[in-house]
Amino acid sequence: MRVKCYSIRLKSLKRITYKALNAIAFDGTTAIIPISQYYGEDYSGKDRAHWISAWILQRRTLPQSKKKEAWFDSKTKQMLSEISIKRHIPAKIGAKKIDPDETLTR
Repeated sequence: MRVKCYSIRLKSLKRITYKALNAIAFDGTTAIIPISQYYGEDYSGKDRAHWISAWILQRRTLPQSKKKEAWFDSKTKQMLSEISIKRHIPAKIGAKKIDPDETLTR
């Protein structure tokens, strides 16, 4: 199943139980995130950003930006590739000269 995730900058992210993480933002707000809704670190930038599912962020008070979003597979926790649409233009085929069958004409 596809899950929409946002890259969120956090001051710290610590595991508090085997099912939950404690997320602390730079402004001091804290939130408890289920481990099933955490999809790993965002290595594309210099800052400490983490991929967290969008639906759990709507229910938490963490400051968030919707600038960086990605789709993840919920079972493998791997980022899905972007969809690219390509237009297929078929090659033109010329007409063949076919002699009519004399038995079929009236």
